[in-house]
Amino acid sequence: MTMRQTRIPLSALNHFAYCPRRCALIHQEQVFEENQFTLEGRDHHQRVDAGFVRDGPIRMETAVHLWSEPLALTGIADVVEWHGDVPYPIEYKRGARHAWINDEFQVCAQGLCLEDMLHCVVPAGAIYYVESRRRREVVFTATLRDATRQAIEETRALLDSGRIPPPTDHRERCPNCSLIDLCLPALYGQGPLTWDGE
Repeated sequence: MTMRQTRIPLSALNHFAYCPRRCALIHQEQVFEENQFTLEGRDHHQRVDAGFVRDGPIRMETAVHLWSEPLALTGIADVVEWHGDVPYPIEYKRGARHAWINDEFQVCAQGLCLEDMLHCVVPAGAIYYVESRRRREVVFTATLRDATRQAIEETRALLDSGRIPPPTDHRERCPNCSLIDLCLPALYGQGPLTWDGE
């Protein structure tokens, strides 16, 4: 008898790729604090979160529920455009592009869900930056797909472990994190921004 895998929310994958400790605090400890960036992000998402369908040369749906049984993954795509019969997921983000890959993992995982749901090939998606009103296409290469699947399994391993990774002091990411006052990375942080299961 095969054990049922823990379902991973798409948001947990994004949080894990940004910071494993943040992922564990939010998804295991149910800890969350708002800051300027999370409030602005929520405000920018209000329109797409309401859910609507727009027909036209390119059909667009918002707040699309996604899942993948093989990956035990679930979540919501902000927007899915239809280019003919091919879905094109779009993830909305408030700010500018940054150096880490958590958003690419999230939109790629949305593409993997759509492939499993619709039995089709989803070659690409996009990240839409609300402040600049620009979108950046993300091609779902074999390398990105493999890295996304690996991140999904590492996220699952973390959440299954029930452990909270120790804080790290990452000078680029930590200052903008809404959990900084709970995590206290400058006081307790040490080591790399990774989680090795130990």
